[in-house]
Amino acid sequence: MQMLNQNMNQEKMLQWINEVSFAVTDVLLYLDTHPDDVDAMNYFNHYNMEREKALNLYASQYTPLVLSNTEACNHWNWVTDPWPWEGGCK
Repeated sequence: MQMLNQNMNQEKMLQWINEVSFAVTDVLLYLDTHPDDVDAMNYFNHYNMEREKALNLYASQYTPLVLSNTEACNHWNWVTDPWPWEGGCK
């Protein structure tokens, strides 16, 4: 898995977020049945932190992808940008 890079374009950064989110979800399911696996917990902690960094960077450069990355303001940021099917990820 490649590492997050601030010079990534929007499409590559979104791909990285998808990859790391999949890894986090996958290991969470594993930890449900193996809660004492220290290696899996370390893996989860590492990639969950990478996911948070990526989501924060994406939100600062483009638009928030999750509610926790929105700012307290009088409007929702994500409705002002084009949706992916409108070419928003190009």
